[in-house]
Amino acid sequence: MTSPPLSPGFVADHGLLSPDQFRLAAEVLARAEAEGLETVRVLFADQHGVLRGKTIVADGLASVFRNGMAVTSTLLLKDTSHRTVFPVWGGDIGFGAGLLTGAGDIMMVPDPASFRVLPWSPRSGYLLCDLFHKDGAPIPFSSRSILRKAVERLEAGGRRLVCGLEVEFHVYRLDDPKLDHADGGMPGSPPQTSLLSQGYQYLTDARYDALEPVMDALRRACLQLGLPVRSMEAEFGPSQCEFTFEPDGAMAHADAMMLFRMAAKQVCARMGLHATFMCRPKVENGMASGWHLHQSVVDAASGDNLFIPGTDGVLSTTASGWIAGLLDHAAETCLLTTPTVNGYKRYQAFQLAPDRVQWGRDNKGAMIRGLMAPGDKASRFENRVAEPAANPYLYFASQILCGLDGIERALTAPPPVESPYESDAVLLPKSLIAAIERFETSGFYREALGEDVVSYLTRIKRAEWDRYLMTVSEWEQREYFSLF
Repeated sequence: MTSPPLSPGFVADHGLLSPDQFRLAAEVLARAEAEGLETVRVLFADQHGVLRGKTIVADGLASVFRNGMAVTSTLLLKDTSHRTVFPVWGGDIGFGAGLLTGAGDIMMVPDPASFRVLPWSPRSGYLLCDLFHKDGAPIPFSSRSILRKAVERLEAGGRRLVCGLEVEFHVYRLDDPKLDHADGGMPGSPPQTSLLSQGYQYLTDARYDALEPVMDALRRACLQLGLPVRSMEAEFGPSQCEFTFEPDGAMAHADAMMLFRMAAKQVCARMGLHATFMCRPKVENGMASGWHLHQSVVDAASGDNLFIPGTDGVLSTTASGWIAGLLDHAAETCLLTTPTVNGYKRYQAFQLAPDRVQWGRDNKGAMIRGLMAPGDKASRFENRVAEPAANPYLYFASQILCGLDGIERALTAPPPVESPYESDAVLLPKSLIAAIERFETSGFYREALGEDVVSYLTRIKRAEWDRYLMTVSEWEQREYFSLF
């Protein structure tokens, strides 16, 4: 067997890419040259699902495949304001002496299968990376690695998760980008925006027509990126859109979600618009956005859908256990499905969003909406709990780990609800701190993800919550400033 191309080097020495991946990397180099690329964005998904990394000149791409690319380790230690929230100047930040200390480097290793040419920046390529320490050891906090481990665990039992994405988001006209010096900060001032279309005319053609220039630009970008777009919809709220995607595997769709959010924000920015996946923007007459994840489990060998019920309509054992597992761990999972302060303001009754832990048959008020029928090969259910700002790798990993736990423990789903906002089901957490506390004390996640990962995520999210708690709100000012 001949040696793979692009070796020796750090990546080959530590076995971080397979021979097949090195051969694919050689094809990427050839394509980059043929298409006249000038730069390549070498990126990874951080703990928040935000893309970070560096841009290299195209001539340096071979070196990245051979030796990886160094980035500062503090990128893994920041909250959503981009503040580093771990004591990196000490000898131990909590995970062992010398690990992620001193703002030293970690290594990005690109996945050649993720390579794309960015249609809105046609001389630029895109590569998604996995993260490693400088000795070649994987970094346990890398969210893409967390999902990969969950996928491998599911596949070890002969099963595979199939996902379909429904993603809601807003696109506004950008009136003032807030670029005065005083607007800088951690975080900076939000832009001022206005509507592209009025809302509350769900799925009316006139509203879609008003949004069509944006829809067309995003659809074309997605298709050029190889993203399996299925439909584009004018959603319920003002300037609110929804894109849906054909079913695919968990890792493929997590990667797709990262690429879609990037495309939506950057394509819109170049059109003088502001796209946001924030759950509930603070705008008058606004509507919250959700991220509905369709999911089914198939037999890895045959491809048979294991969620298809029997002729009597009774849930299959796999579907029942999977649903029961998601419900059993729903509250402690909210840190992964709804990771922002803002996301909990969506959990309101009668707002097409869940507010409690339950499932129903084709009921959009329930957390889990069952869409399963005898003989229907597309039998699946839709988890409506997540916000569109969630890290897709952590979100999908949570679904696999919880569903698999329900199967392994032979749990049975409770009866479906018909009146989701009047049931006595347990309420979902009402705030980010409630979700943090449930996740932090979760024996399930400490075993499934590891003690260090749970401690790492809760420290980052507590920093975010503490900043929120110490900020004087408009509500407080109005409530107390004149009264006392």
